[in-house]
Order: sequence, then C-alpha cells, then structure tokens
Amino acid sequence: MVCVLYDDPISGYPTDYARDDVPLISRYPDGQSVPSPKEIDFTPGQLLGSVSGELGLRGYLEAAGHTLVVTSDKDDADSAFERELVDADVVISQPFWPAYLTAERIAKAPALKLALTAGIGSDHVDLQAAIERNVTVAEVTYCNSVSVAEHVVMMILGLVRNYIPSHDWVRKGGWNIADCVTRSYDVEGMHVGTVAAGRIGLAVLRRLKPFDMPLHYFDRHRLSQDVETELNLTWHDTVEDMVAVCDVVTINCPLHPETENLFDEAMLGKMKRGAYLVNTARGKIVDRDAVVRALESGQLAGYAGDVWFPQPAPADHPWRTMPNEGMTPHISGTSLSAQARYAAGVREVLECFFEGRPIRDEYLIVQGGALAGTGAHSYSAGNATAGSEAAARFRRTGGGEVSE
Repeated sequence: MVCVLYDDPISGYPTDYARDDVPLISRYPDGQSVPSPKEIDFTPGQLLGSVSGELGLRGYLEAAGHTLVVTSDKDDADSAFERELVDADVVISQPFWPAYLTAERIAKAPALKLALTAGIGSDHVDLQAAIERNVTVAEVTYCNSVSVAEHVVMMILGLVRNYIPSHDWVRKGGWNIADCVTRSYDVEGMHVGTVAAGRIGLAVLRRLKPFDMPLHYFDRHRLSQDVETELNLTWHDTVEDMVAVCDVVTINCPLHPETENLFDEAMLGKMKRGAYLVNTARGKIVDRDAVVRALESGQLAGYAGDVWFPQPAPADHPWRTMPNEGMTPHISGTSLSAQARYAAGVREVLECFFEGRPIRDEYLIVQGGALAGTGAHSYSAGNATAGSEAAARFRRTGGGEVSE
C-alpha cells in the first residue's frame, strides 16, 4: 500500500495543538452518516494528513500483515511514488497533494486494485484508464464539503471587503484607510451564483442566504422546488446565462472533461465587469492565463482560489503574483476537523475492501469497469490529468524550499 501525503510542518510535526478537541458530528446535512470504521487509531484533531500523521493507518494495516509506504515524494520519474507503484495493490492520495495516476502510471502498476482519495475529488486519477483496467476508484464523499463551503464564504468576504491588502497595511505599520477602502464594498445586495449546487454548492448557498444576497445556481440536476423556495434561488440552464447577472461567481463542480477549461477567455468575457470569481473546485476548470489577463484588465475585480494546476504549483506560477488575488494552497478541505473524517473514511473503505464487503455507494467513483455511485452522478468518463507532470517543477523552482 502506497500512501502519498503532504509534507510535515517546516517546524516539525506538532506535539500540541491550539485546541484540545474538535466538535464531533454524526451525520451530514442531508442525513448521510459520517464515516463509520470499526475503530480508529488516532485522536480527532491531530494532524493526520501529513507524512508523519499517516492518516492513522499504520497500526491497523501492519497488524493485518500489510506493508504501508508513506511519502510526499510523488512527481519525478525517480520519485518514491514511482518506485513503489510497481508493487502497489492500493494507492491512497489526496486532492491537496495529489499523486497523479495517469494512464502511464496505472500501466506500471499491474497489481493495482484500488485508488482511494483521502478527501473529495478523484480527477487526479485517469478515470478512463481505471475503467479499462478495472481499478476501483473511491473517495470519502461529503467528509469535507462543509469545510470547503466555509472557505468559499471566507474568500468571498475577503475579496469584496478587500481584507488581505488591508491586513497587509497593518503588518507594514500603516493606517492607510483610503488605500484599503478604495476597493472595499458590501456584499449585501450583490448577486452570487454557484456553478453546481451539490453538497458544497448548496452548503455555500445556505451560508450566504443571511447576507441578503440574491442567490443563483447552475446545475445539470435541478434542485427541488422546496429548496429553491426555501433559499429563494434562481436556476439557470446554462453557465453563460448565470454569470452574466452575477457579481460573485463560485465554482463548486468536479473536474472532468466536460468542465475542464470551462472558464476560458470567452466565459470570463461574459461575466459582469468587476465581478469576483472564487474557485475551490479544481484549477483546471479555469484557464490559468485568461484569469491573469482578466485581473490585469479589470474584467475581474478579484480572484480567490484554493486550487491550482498542477499541485503543488511551481514557484513561478502566475497566480502567485497576479493582482487582486486571494490565493491559498489547497487547504479548504483539510482542516483538522475535516482530517478526522477523511482519515476515518479511508479506514472504512479499506476495511470493506479487505473484508470483501461492499464499499458505500456514495464513496464509489469507478467500479467494475464503469462509473459507479457518486461517479455516475457527478463525473464523466475520460481523463483530466494531462499536464500533471509539471508538478515536478515545484521543488525545482524553489517551491519546496520555503522557510519562515
């Protein structure tokens, strides 16, 4: 078993935490139960998503006679991931630090039976190749949907209220009120729309309703009349129709061939001048350079993203330096609260896999040579991993040499 996780903190794996616990929930808003493995070998609230955290899996797997290799070295041809892949029965990866399972890599792994995402989003797997090779693809659906929705709301407020530049003035020792407010507005009365209203998109809409913002959505699966009435939603049958009337657009759809480069030059040109775009879905859903040009021209007033392509992004990625941005590394879905759920979900899937029990339908993306479960509802067959080899440039361009 090969598990690819992000690096430990540069100050070392934590020995204590800011809080003594995290709130525990039993069910998600739609009634789905949280992950329910037979047991866990970690304390919720610990850092589990980094290399030393190991998702709390080592004791369980080694007691069952399995070999677990955990690494953050995933991209170069001579990486630890490449070396271990040839013997792997199971690959566990994250959306935040993805081990891209291209068709070429899947072909190098003759024993591979399960590609498991510790989190949500399996676009780092070539789904077409997994279908053809009969590899099961699974993820821990809903484990961090609310975590991401909270991050979206934070980013919307941060952009519209010009929070980050204002905070920077304080850190510089200034009191530059005029500089801060010349790009600061109220969200009240602004029209906001989400591309997709699934678990994350709907959670965003629910959290924005109290801000008195007219709410819009596009989704190929229309919500019920009851939900539309409850939240006073306007449904649009095309993305183009929705973005034309919105001051804020948030992208909450999965990446697959139908959504890749959805927000290209033409789509950005259909948005209102001075609109804000928030993307916590996947970096490849937007055209990287078109976003930069839209910010430089003023077509977009701001762009906040938690997702890049590839991940990790090279140090010279233009989104690191473009104007009026609110970028973060891919952290929205890996809060310590969310980690407890996605680590437990990985354990649950592995228990089912090893014991020959069915994996929850909501966790399945590909099974039996076809899209399955959530995959059949939300994805399309094909490949969205093209270009992922550029992730190897992260360390070569200095991205792995960050210091405090």
